[in-house]
Amino acid sequence: MRLIKHKKTSDFRIESNRILKSPHWAMLGGEQAHAANQIMVHERSLAVAMAAKSRTVPCGGEIRVVHTPTGEVIFRKPDDSDCARHG
Repeated sequence: MRLIKHKKTSDFRIESNRILKSPHWAMLGGEQAHAANQIMVHERSLAVAMAAKSRTVPCGGEIRVVHTPTGEVIFRKPDDSDCARHG
């Protein structure tokens, strides 16, 4: 895995083609709290951690973390395998 140097404040995007849901998203406030299927994050490790703890509504959607300057997908969480458990 190559190291991506980043200096801008929103170099990483958590995205999905479905609505993202996470208890951590409520703390963001402002415009980003209303972004249903993406959020911009300044730090790689924070973006990956938030994506890993998020899920989609309806469940079963893929969640990705994208390095915005290059378009490289640096993390991918596949469809939820235990969809029925989350409701």
